[in-house]
Amino acid sequence: MLAGHPIFSYCADPSTLEGLSWLSCYLTTGKHMGLYWAFGTVLTLLAITAPAALIFGFGGAVAARSKILPIRWFGKIYISVVRGVPDIAFFLFFVIALDQGFEWMRHQYLCPDWDQPIRQGNDFVVCQAAKLPLGNAPQWVHEVYGFFTAVLTFAIVFGAFAANVLYGAMNAIPKAQVETAQAYGMTTAQAFRRIIVPQMWVYALPGLSNLWMVLIKATPLLFLLGVEDIVYWARELGGTKTPRFTDYPHGDWRLWYFLALLVFYLAFTKLSEFVLERVMKRLTHGQATLGGAT
Repeated sequence: MLAGHPIFSYCADPSTLEGLSWLSCYLTTGKHMGLYWAFGTVLTLLAITAPAALIFGFGGAVAARSKILPIRWFGKIYISVVRGVPDIAFFLFFVIALDQGFEWMRHQYLCPDWDQPIRQGNDFVVCQAAKLPLGNAPQWVHEVYGFFTAVLTFAIVFGAFAANVLYGAMNAIPKAQVETAQAYGMTTAQAFRRIIVPQMWVYALPGLSNLWMVLIKATPLLFLLGVEDIVYWARELGGTKTPRFTDYPHGDWRLWYFLALLVFYLAFTKLSEFVLERVMKRLTHGQATLGGAT
């Protein structure tokens, strides 16, 4: 049905096209659709990872403030270790660790009679039923699983940075306010929920804004996690193409593709700055600043 569509008929013989006609057909090839889909993948990653990282960060910050020593140690170690190791090392580590961890749990449940060691030298061997995804799973399952592990990895890594920001914001709330709330009969949990949490966002937003910008710039690391992102497609499509392998031969156009990515990222960060500035004004409305203005 699609083969009879006017645009497909129009582009059926690229050798007869010139100028803008050639370019319009070139930009609507199947591979370019993969590039356009990758833009959606990046935006979806950001939409899911940002709140997920905030949840990890809030949990880490609360754990670091806990009066229970093991929980406090766990929170502070999570913040310190992830922040102290290069991001790329954690991105590569977490994908392997999470994948093997999921398969190990499935192996223990699905293959209790397995009598061979899972670790066999450098190989990690589990039964076929425990594989993730299964070998006979369709391609989209593999892609969704890869995207899921990427989101979880981003959330864990950036959650540690968010935890550090939120931990500082919680400590910035004057202790006198908490003590006054407790003097009026609030429990520690009530004071935390009603006094600290509502006010901490004003102190946390500048740091979280910077973290959001860093997260945007980190999306090209998706390629390292096995996800075909916009950087992958820009390099793939921009490289030199000869008539032997494509109906749309061209020279090395990577400069133009990466220039388009530059425009995309600059526009997206500018939009983010505008939105975050509006959010900051809303949060600080009516509050006195250090300069005395409101």
